Amino acid sequence: MQKINVLLVDDHTVVRQGLKALLVAEGDIEVVGEAESGRQAVQLAKKLLPDVVLMDIAMPSLNGLEATRQLLREVPSAKVLILSSYADDEYVEQLTEAGAVGYLIKQTAANDLLKAIREVHKGNAYFSPSISKRLMDHYRQAFLSGQPVKKQGERLTSRELEVLQLIAEGKANKQIAAELFISIKTVEKHRQQVMNKLAIHDVAGLTRYAIAKGIVDRGLRDAVI
Repeated sequence: MQKINVLLVDDHTVVRQGLKALLVAEGDIEVVGEAESGRQAVQLAKKLLPDVVLMDIAMPSLNGLEATRQLLREVPSAKVLILSSYADDEYVEQLTEAGAVGYLIKQTAANDLLKAIREVHKGNAYFSPSISKRLMDHYRQAFLSGQPVKKQGERLTSRELEVLQLIAEGKANKQIAAELFISIKTVEKHRQQVMNKLAIHDVAGLTRYAIAKGIVDRGLRDAVI
């Protein structure tokens, strides 16, 4: 029997260890790699070509949303299953648009997680019951009202989200430029566009926004002014 090859992506070692212990106990699942950041996940996926990627959202360097976009561009055959503490509708919508085929909250029972991995591997979608209900209610209401499904306001581009995350992590423009392989002038341009779109014009405000949206870990909260 060919096993389902899974790549675990979470910045918390204890979480990865727990997930790995759960998955390796199953005869049809094999953990082929572990990543502690979105950027590392993209690199490992290109190398390991996993069937399923179990992806967290709030991670250093590159969050799960951008990691999903970049990973699926490089390895379109992979199935990305989100496992996160964040489950607001905006994130669910953006991640499904980015290509994720499933979304579970971290309070999910172990049996549901195993079922989700098997289902997305088959090509099916899988969402936590609470998320499925909200999605159904959302589309049902739109159908009954005869109104199109409301889209979120002007969104940040992939690059702008990367810049926002690095700003929230305390990186200076020079550091951001080096990490993203772009010029400082380009960083400044993206930074201004982020501020204009969000109508937030200070670093503390951007950091609070990034924490609230799950772009960076809540652990940064104490460092925010």
